[in-house]
Amino acid sequence: MEAPEAAGAKIYFASRTNNLSSGGIGAWIRLVRSRGAVDLAVGNPEYPETPVAMISAVCAAIKSGCNQYEDPFGAKAARVALARTFGRNADPETELTITCGATEGLTAALLALVEPGDEVVTFEPLYQNHLDAIRLAGGQARLVRLRPPRWRYDPAELRRAFGARSRVFLLNTPHNPTGRVFEAAEIAEIAELCLRWNTVMVSDEVYADFVFGDRRHVSVADVAELAPRAVVVGSLSKSHAVSGWRQGFLWARAATTQVLRQVHVALTGGAAAPLQQAFVQLDACGHAGGNGGVGMEERLGRAMAIFQGRGLECIAPEGGCYFMVDAGDAGQDSCSYADWLLENRRVAVAPGSLFYASPADGLDYFRVAFNKSDETLWRAQARMSDSGRGSAPTDDRTCK
Repeated sequence: MEAPEAAGAKIYFASRTNNLSSGGIGAWIRLVRSRGAVDLAVGNPEYPETPVAMISAVCAAIKSGCNQYEDPFGAKAARVALARTFGRNADPETELTITCGATEGLTAALLALVEPGDEVVTFEPLYQNHLDAIRLAGGQARLVRLRPPRWRYDPAELRRAFGARSRVFLLNTPHNPTGRVFEAAEIAEIAELCLRWNTVMVSDEVYADFVFGDRRHVSVADVAELAPRAVVVGSLSKSHAVSGWRQGFLWARAATTQVLRQVHVALTGGAAAPLQQAFVQLDACGHAGGNGGVGMEERLGRAMAIFQGRGLECIAPEGGCYFMVDAGDAGQDSCSYADWLLENRRVAVAPGSLFYASPADGLDYFRVAFNKSDETLWRAQARMSDSGRGSAPTDDRTCK
């Protein structure tokens, strides 16, 4: 068959790309940066500060010639150090893999576990990359709604979401965007359904170091009956403020890890060698750069006060680095209010429409990131000081 002329040929893309987000949070980030706004929209960590020991170790590794391919599963020293701080018995040889950030780790896990047409049960609202990873793997998302103000699910709705095609339950705890920290009883309830329906639990636990008050983070790796069919996704991005280094990890039992590693190597060939020194320094730096959730909780109070001072209702999170704000108290939907803040106060928040499969379902709330420096919070307060509840235009919204 004669090949068509290049000038007039149409490129056909794989069907798996049809439903990937074309705008969403990525487009919003670019817009925010183009406006020079104070960024409370994205969890780009300004707090805690990146540990000096990590920076020094990475610089030393680069200068000493650690600039070539590393073990594709992760440098042994990095995996050994991670195993010591993981909080449970983890074999660095057979159960831990260093990935190019949590996003790659999650994508690798779903590609390893999900066949086209399989269902992935997860909670909504949800982080947009989770939905895209499900779609890229060819999966169908079965969404179970978390309802404000406490962001709880309906157990009956959860049970109805499981069935013969349920291949994965995707958990995120502490949860982005709501800040929910799922309790042991809730995880046990999900575990029972996973065991009944032969479903694997994939748990994104990148905010595990930030839990507030009397809440406690429960990892699925610590649930005895679930651990053999669980995958934990983790990262240093938020806990140690190195989001640009793309240093994540996967934990799973040995048989599962063997397959996860095959997909990981096919996707990336391995994480950046010198940057893996960040994991080697975990013993010295501790969790969350030694700060834990204490300093983050103090920033939460300051960030909530900015919006409460404008008469807006904030829903206090149980963990993580985000909270949700009721846009209805501003007299408009979250997209309109986010647009108005960006254009009139140069303060950026993330409209709730970015966290729902159907954007119209997310117009009641917007998300605020509070893992910010003192200066950023002060600048946000100053710019919001006279914003009041002023009405914003409701047409031609940029955050649709």
